[in-house]
Amino acid sequence: MSALFEQYRAAVIAGAVVVLLGLGGVVGGGVAYWLTADHYRPVVEKLQDKVTASASTLASCRTASSTLEGQVGQQNSALADLRKAAEERAKKAEPIQQQAAKTAGEDYQAANRLQQERTGGDPAAAAAAIIDKELGL
Repeated sequence: MSALFEQYRAAVIAGAVVVLLGLGGVVGGGVAYWLTADHYRPVVEKLQDKVTASASTLASCRTASSTLEGQVGQQNSALADLRKAAEERAKKAEPIQQQAAKTAGEDYQAANRLQQERTGGDPAAAAAAIIDKELGL
């Protein structure tokens, strides 16, 4: 009977171990639920609030970025238009500048001739005579 008793005792111990393990699992599950529900929930909610705030900030930054990109595009096109207008003005002004330089060159030569001529007498009268001569009066 002792072998039967030993088998019975081993079965009871094994059953007790299974019951204790099951009870430990239930208690562990309860502790895990408590940690999740009561302890970690406020932490998780704070983090979710921070994530929501960060997402809102990110969205506003993206909106501002797209707005600025549009404005940069407008400024670039305006600058291109200004450069084109400046180039056109320079092209139009070039022949006028050449004509002015030619005319000024003729006047400069006439002024040099006036300065090189020597006249006697009153300098004012001499200057008046030279000017009249150049103007054909």
